[in-house]
Amino acid sequence: MAKKAKKYVYFFGGGKAEGNAQMRDLLGGKGANLAEMCSLGLPVPPGFTITTEACNEFYRRGKKWPAGLAEQVDKHLARLEKISGKTFGGVDNPLLVSVRSGAAVSMPGMMDTVLNLGLNDQTLQGLIKLTNNERFGWDAYRRFMQMFGDVVLGIEHDAFEHALQAVKDKRGAKYDTDLDVEGLKEVVEEYKKVYAAAGKSFPQDVREQLSVAIDAVFNSWNNERAIKYREIHNIKGLLGTAVNVQIMVFGNMGASSGTGVAFTRNPATGENKFYG
Repeated sequence: MAKKAKKYVYFFGGGKAEGNAQMRDLLGGKGANLAEMCSLGLPVPPGFTITTEACNEFYRRGKKWPAGLAEQVDKHLARLEKISGKTFGGVDNPLLVSVRSGAAVSMPGMMDTVLNLGLNDQTLQGLIKLTNNERFGWDAYRRFMQMFGDVVLGIEHDAFEHALQAVKDKRGAKYDTDLDVEGLKEVVEEYKKVYAAAGKSFPQDVREQLSVAIDAVFNSWNNERAIKYREIHNIKGLLGTAVNVQIMVFGNMGASSGTGVAFTRNPATGENKFYG
C-alpha cells in the first residue's frame, strides 16, 4: 500500500476550518488565527495555509517542494474556486489571491507578501468587466507587477519607482491617484520594460505565479532581515514560516474603499477596548 502523503495544507472558509488557534507552531500565528476566526463565524475571506513543516521540508530538500505539496495546493485551490464561484486564471470571474508569510511568532514586516496574484493580460479584462471599474483594474495590475517583480523575481524596487515617477512627471500627476486609465496603462507598459531590462519576464501563467510566489515566501524565512530579527529577539526553535493563500479584498476601488488595521484591545496598554 502506498504511503499516504503528509498533510501540508489546511483550508478555511465558509464558516469552517481545518485548523484552530492552538495550531500556531504548524500553521503560524496568522494561519491559526484565521482558522479560529473562521470557525467563530467571523467574515474571513476564504483561503488555505501551507504549514511550517512544508517550509522546513523545502529547505531540507534543497529548496524543492516536499512530495504531495503541489497536489494539495491544487486541491485546495479548487476548493477555493468552488466556495467563491471564481476561477483561478478565468477571464469572466477571475480569482485573485494574496500570498503571505506567517511564522508561529510574529515577525512584522520581516518576510514577504504578494497581493493581486492571478492577474495577467487576460484576467485583467475580466476584473474590469466584473467591477465595471477600468481604473481599479489597471491600478491593481500595475501594483501586482511591481510587487511580483520586486518580491518574487528580485528586480530592484527603485527601478519600478523611477518608471512610475517618470509617467507621473510626464502627465503632471502629483500623486499615484492622479493617474487616469491611460496613465496607468502607460505605467504597465513601462513596468514590462523594467522586467526586460532586468532580463526577466512577467509570467502570464497564473499557476506559475502562485508556485514561485510560495517559493518566495519560503525563501524570505531566511532573508537577512528575518534572520537578524530572530537574533535580536532571541527567537529560536521554529520550523519556518507558513504560507497563507487567501482571496483578495481591495482597498483601492475608489474613495469609499480602504484598508486598515484594527485590534480588539489596545495593543499598547492591553485595555479591553476596540482600537484602530
